[in-house]
Amino acid sequence: MDSVQVVTTDDILLKLCHSVSHVLSSTSDSQVTHAGMVQNITRTCLKPDLGCFSIFDGGFSGLVVINFSKEAAIEIYRRYMLNMGMPESELAFSHTSDDVGNVMGELMNQILGDFIKTVSKELQTSISQSQPKMLTINKELTISIDTNLDEAVSRRVSFKTADNHIFYLEFAMDKTEFIKLKEFELDEEFDPDSLIEAHRNTQGEADKSTAKKDPAVVVADDADDLLSELGL
Repeated sequence: MDSVQVVTTDDILLKLCHSVSHVLSSTSDSQVTHAGMVQNITRTCLKPDLGCFSIFDGGFSGLVVINFSKEAAIEIYRRYMLNMGMPESELAFSHTSDDVGNVMGELMNQILGDFIKTVSKELQTSISQSQPKMLTINKELTISIDTNLDEAVSRRVSFKTADNHIFYLEFAMDKTEFIKLKEFELDEEFDPDSLIEAHRNTQGEADKSTAKKDPAVVVADDADDLLSELGL
């Protein structure tokens, strides 16, 4: 008999850590990694220099807090903006800048979006998030959800940027388990950019073949076919 697969609270935390590393690494074109150890904590706090939090609810409830040092915040912000093509001369230098707060809030939004997508696909449940709030602070602030969690579990995980600046994820949620009752197929993911590139390469080969047979032949536009492949 096959063993029953159980997904615990810490497994869910690991999925969130993967979302943080994946989103920040890809958007900043640098390596952001998380520690292999997790710390058990009794309360979640916003800490200097830049704190961001969001509440989620649905299949399970919880709170996500990310505390950035000013060095980590500026590094991620500047790498993100440069990766977006912004000239360095137009970038902010202080973590107190509104531009830095807006960018870090947007990145938090992308992180939670990636996490929610993963939870929906792999755990077959649905959660929603509040709009992330980003605060520049100079003292520690305790933060909690305005509802009682069932056997609340709180954890802290450290992250490291490419320049070795440290920031922390704090996570509080219901103590819960997801038990796999039967096998199911995960929804297949595709990257639109990869699909477009593959289609372009295939079409390029077809064009070359057609041109060899009859150079006068004009190849028709296949945009409708591509839109059909994308499901649009």
